[in-house]
Amino acid sequence: MEASGERRRSILVVEDDPSISSGLRRGLEAASFRVVVAAKGDEGYSKGLAERFDVIVLDLMLPDCSGLDVLRSWKGHLTTPVIVLTARTDLEDRLEAFRLGAVDYVPKPFWIEELVARIRTRLADKASPPRCVSWEDVTVDLEGRTATVAGETASLTQHEYDLLAYLIEHRGRAVTRRQLAQDALPLLGDRDDRTVDSHIARIRRKLGPRGARPIATVWGIGYRFDAAEDGD
Repeated sequence: MEASGERRRSILVVEDDPSISSGLRRGLEAASFRVVVAAKGDEGYSKGLAERFDVIVLDLMLPDCSGLDVLRSWKGHLTTPVIVLTARTDLEDRLEAFRLGAVDYVPKPFWIEELVARIRTRLADKASPPRCVSWEDVTVDLEGRTATVAGETASLTQHEYDLLAYLIEHRGRAVTRRQLAQDALPLLGDRDDRTVDSHIARIRRKLGPRGARPIATVWGIGYRFDAAEDGD
Protein backbone atom coordinates (compact mmCIF):
# COMPACT_ATOMS: atom_id res chain seq x y z
CA MET A 1 0.00 0.00 0.00
CA GLU A 2 1.26 3.48 -0.81
CA ALA A 3 2.03 5.91 1.94
CA SER A 4 -0.25 8.90 2.25
CA GLY A 5 0.74 11.60 -0.23
CA GLU A 6 3.09 9.34 -2.23
CA ARG A 7 2.89 9.71 -5.99
CA ARG A 8 1.02 6.89 -7.68
CA ARG A 9 3.42 5.08 -10.03
CA SER A 10 2.42 5.10 -13.71
CA ILE A 11 2.68 2.18 -16.13
CA LEU A 12 2.31 2.41 -19.90
CA VAL A 13 1.03 -0.85 -21.42
CA VAL A 14 1.52 -1.22 -25.19
CA GLU A 15 -0.66 -4.22 -26.08
CA ASP A 16 -3.15 -4.73 -28.92
CA ASP A 17 -5.09 -7.72 -27.55
CA PRO A 18 -8.08 -6.23 -25.66
CA SER A 19 -8.46 -9.20 -23.32
CA ILE A 20 -4.81 -9.07 -22.30
CA SER A 21 -4.66 -5.28 -21.97
CA SER A 22 -7.83 -5.23 -19.86
CA GLY A 23 -6.44 -7.99 -17.65
CA LEU A 24 -3.20 -6.07 -17.27
CA ARG A 25 -5.09 -2.91 -16.39
CA ARG A 26 -7.12 -4.70 -13.70
CA GLY A 27 -4.12 -6.48 -12.23
CA LEU A 28 -1.82 -3.46 -12.20
CA GLU A 29 -4.48 -1.11 -10.85
CA ALA A 30 -5.19 -3.65 -8.10
CA ALA A 31 -1.48 -3.35 -7.24
CA SER A 32 -1.97 0.45 -6.89
CA PHE A 33 -0.44 1.46 -10.22
CA ARG A 34 -1.91 4.03 -12.59
CA VAL A 35 -2.25 2.40 -16.03
CA VAL A 36 -2.34 3.90 -19.53
CA VAL A 37 -2.94 1.56 -22.48
CA ALA A 38 -1.87 1.97 -26.11
CA ALA A 39 -3.13 -0.54 -28.68
CA LYS A 40 -0.68 0.28 -31.49
CA GLY A 41 3.05 0.77 -31.81
CA ASP A 42 2.96 4.35 -33.04
CA GLU A 43 0.54 5.30 -30.27
CA GLY A 44 2.75 3.64 -27.67
CA TYR A 45 5.85 5.33 -29.05
CA SER A 46 4.23 8.78 -28.85
CA LYS A 47 2.75 8.27 -25.38
CA GLY A 48 6.06 6.94 -24.08
CA LEU A 49 7.78 10.19 -25.05
CA ALA A 50 4.93 12.55 -24.23
CA GLU A 51 4.38 11.50 -20.62
CA ARG A 52 6.72 10.46 -17.84
CA PHE A 53 6.04 6.82 -16.95
CA ASP A 54 7.81 4.77 -14.30
CA VAL A 55 7.77 1.53 -16.33
CA ILE A 56 6.60 0.52 -19.81
CA VAL A 57 5.23 -2.95 -20.60
CA LEU A 58 5.63 -3.62 -24.33
CA ASP A 59 4.26 -6.38 -26.56
CA LEU A 60 6.33 -7.25 -29.63
CA MET A 61 3.52 -8.31 -31.98
CA LEU A 62 1.59 -5.10 -32.68
CA PRO A 63 -0.80 -4.44 -35.57
CA ASP A 64 1.14 -1.58 -37.17
CA CYS A 65 4.77 -2.46 -36.43
CA SER A 66 7.05 -4.69 -34.39
CA GLY A 67 7.62 -3.81 -30.77
CA LEU A 68 11.32 -4.11 -31.58
CA ASP A 69 10.90 -1.15 -33.94
CA VAL A 70 9.31 0.82 -31.10
CA LEU A 71 12.24 -0.06 -28.83
CA ARG A 72 14.68 0.96 -31.56
CA SER A 73 12.95 4.33 -31.96
CA TRP A 74 12.94 4.94 -28.19
CA LYS A 75 16.60 4.06 -27.77
CA GLY A 76 18.61 7.10 -26.81
CA HIS A 77 15.48 9.18 -26.27
CA LEU A 78 13.86 7.40 -23.33
CA THR A 79 15.22 6.36 -19.92
CA THR A 80 12.04 4.62 -18.74
CA PRO A 81 12.61 0.90 -18.02
CA VAL A 82 10.88 -1.24 -20.68
CA ILE A 83 9.68 -4.76 -19.87
CA VAL A 84 8.88 -6.84 -22.95
CA LEU A 85 5.78 -9.03 -22.54
CA THR A 86 5.30 -11.28 -25.56
CA ALA A 87 4.55 -14.71 -26.97
CA ARG A 88 7.76 -14.50 -29.04
CA THR A 89 10.29 -16.52 -27.10
CA ASP A 90 13.08 -17.14 -29.64
CA LEU A 91 16.55 -16.41 -28.33
CA GLU A 92 17.18 -14.00 -31.22
CA ASP A 93 14.17 -11.89 -30.22
CA ARG A 94 15.27 -11.86 -26.58
CA LEU A 95 18.82 -10.81 -27.41
CA GLU A 96 17.64 -8.11 -29.83
CA ALA A 97 15.21 -6.71 -27.25
CA PHE A 98 17.98 -6.45 -24.65
CA ARG A 99 20.36 -4.93 -27.21
CA LEU A 100 17.76 -2.25 -27.91
CA GLY A 101 17.39 -1.37 -24.25
CA ALA A 102 14.74 -3.65 -22.69
CA VAL A 103 15.44 -4.38 -19.02
CA ASP A 104 13.36 -7.57 -18.78
CA TYR A 105 11.65 -10.11 -21.04
CA VAL A 106 8.50 -11.91 -19.85
CA PRO A 107 7.00 -14.67 -22.04
CA LYS A 108 3.26 -15.21 -22.45
CA PRO A 109 1.32 -16.80 -20.85
CA PHE A 110 2.32 -15.10 -17.62
CA TRP A 111 1.22 -14.61 -14.04
CA ILE A 112 0.19 -11.04 -13.21
CA GLU A 113 1.68 -11.48 -9.73
CA GLU A 114 5.09 -12.22 -11.27
CA LEU A 115 4.85 -9.23 -13.60
CA VAL A 116 3.98 -6.95 -10.66
CA ALA A 117 6.99 -8.32 -8.76
CA ARG A 118 9.28 -7.65 -11.73
CA ILE A 119 7.93 -4.10 -12.08
CA ARG A 120 8.51 -3.39 -8.40
CA THR A 121 12.06 -4.70 -8.73
CA ARG A 122 12.70 -2.25 -11.57
CA LEU A 123 11.22 0.61 -9.60
CA ALA A 124 13.54 -0.23 -6.70
CA ASP A 125 16.49 -0.20 -9.14
CA LYS A 126 15.47 3.27 -10.38
CA ALA A 127 15.60 4.57 -6.81
CA SER A 128 19.40 4.10 -6.75
CA PRO A 129 21.61 7.16 -7.37
CA PRO A 130 22.08 8.31 -10.99
CA ARG A 131 25.05 6.92 -12.87
CA CYS A 132 27.65 9.53 -13.68
CA VAL A 133 30.81 9.22 -15.75
CA SER A 134 33.64 11.72 -15.24
CA TRP A 135 36.98 12.31 -16.93
CA GLU A 136 39.24 15.35 -17.09
CA ASP A 137 36.83 18.24 -16.34
CA VAL A 138 33.82 16.56 -18.02
CA THR A 139 30.90 14.92 -16.20
CA VAL A 140 28.05 13.09 -17.96
CA ASP A 141 24.95 12.05 -16.01
CA LEU A 142 23.59 9.10 -17.98
CA GLU A 143 20.26 9.11 -16.17
CA GLY A 144 19.69 12.84 -16.01
CA ARG A 145 20.93 13.25 -19.59
CA THR A 146 23.20 16.18 -18.81
CA ALA A 147 26.84 16.93 -19.59
CA THR A 148 29.05 19.57 -18.00
CA VAL A 149 32.52 20.86 -18.86
CA ALA A 150 34.41 22.56 -16.01
CA GLY A 151 31.13 22.87 -14.15
CA GLU A 152 29.31 24.57 -17.04
CA THR A 153 26.50 22.84 -18.93
CA ALA A 154 27.73 21.65 -22.32
CA SER A 155 25.62 22.95 -25.21
CA LEU A 156 25.14 19.50 -26.75
CA THR A 157 22.11 18.99 -28.98
CA GLN A 158 19.87 16.00 -28.31
CA HIS A 159 21.47 14.01 -31.14
CA GLU A 160 24.99 14.88 -29.98
CA TYR A 161 24.17 13.84 -26.43
CA ASP A 162 22.61 10.58 -27.67
CA LEU A 163 25.76 9.70 -29.63
CA LEU A 164 28.03 10.56 -26.70
CA ALA A 165 25.92 8.54 -24.26
CA TYR A 166 25.90 5.57 -26.64
CA LEU A 167 29.70 5.61 -26.90
CA ILE A 168 30.03 5.87 -23.11
CA GLU A 169 27.61 3.00 -22.53
CA HIS A 170 29.68 0.88 -24.93
CA ARG A 171 33.02 2.15 -23.62
CA GLY A 172 36.06 0.13 -24.54
CA ARG A 173 34.36 -1.26 -27.65
CA ALA A 174 34.77 -0.12 -31.24
CA VAL A 175 31.36 1.00 -32.53
CA THR A 176 30.70 1.29 -36.25
CA ARG A 177 29.19 4.39 -37.79
CA ARG A 178 26.26 2.24 -38.88
CA GLN A 179 25.63 1.13 -35.28
CA LEU A 180 25.73 4.71 -34.08
CA ALA A 181 23.34 5.87 -36.81
CA GLN A 182 20.92 3.00 -36.27
CA ASP A 183 20.90 2.91 -32.48
CA ALA A 184 21.52 6.52 -31.43
CA LEU A 185 19.92 8.66 -34.16
CA PRO A 186 16.18 8.95 -34.91
CA LEU A 187 14.55 6.93 -37.66
CA LEU A 188 13.46 10.08 -39.45
CA GLY A 189 16.45 12.17 -40.45
CA ASP A 190 19.95 11.88 -41.85
CA ARG A 191 21.65 8.70 -40.65
CA ASP A 192 24.59 8.31 -43.03
CA ASP A 193 28.29 8.10 -42.11
CA ARG A 194 28.95 11.77 -42.85
CA THR A 195 26.16 12.81 -40.47
CA VAL A 196 27.67 10.69 -37.69
CA ASP A 197 31.14 12.14 -38.36
CA SER A 198 29.75 15.69 -38.26
CA HIS A 199 28.03 15.06 -34.92
CA ILE A 200 31.20 13.55 -33.43
CA ALA A 201 33.27 16.52 -34.64
CA ARG A 202 30.89 18.95 -32.91
CA ILE A 203 30.90 16.85 -29.71
CA ARG A 204 34.69 16.95 -29.63
CA ARG A 205 34.74 20.69 -30.20
CA LYS A 206 32.22 21.34 -27.43
CA LEU A 207 34.05 19.12 -24.92
CA GLY A 208 37.38 20.79 -25.67
CA PRO A 209 40.72 19.12 -26.52
CA ARG A 210 41.12 17.39 -23.14
CA GLY A 211 37.48 16.42 -22.77
CA ALA A 212 37.35 14.99 -26.29
CA ARG A 213 40.54 12.93 -25.90
CA PRO A 214 38.73 9.66 -24.87
CA ILE A 215 36.62 9.67 -28.07
CA ALA A 216 38.99 7.73 -30.29
CA THR A 217 38.63 7.28 -34.04
CA VAL A 218 38.95 3.62 -35.06
CA TRP A 219 40.03 3.91 -38.66
CA GLY A 220 37.90 1.95 -41.11
CA ILE A 221 35.34 1.13 -38.41
CA GLY A 222 34.02 4.07 -36.38
CA TYR A 223 34.66 5.29 -32.85
CA ARG A 224 35.50 4.08 -29.35
CA PHE A 225 35.19 5.69 -25.93
CA ASP A 226 38.29 4.90 -23.85
CA ALA A 227 37.94 6.80 -20.55
CA ALA A 228 37.56 4.86 -17.34
CA GLU A 229 34.35 5.40 -15.37
CA ASP A 230 34.91 7.32 -12.15
CA GLY A 231 31.40 7.15 -10.72
CA ASP A 232 28.49 4.74 -10.95
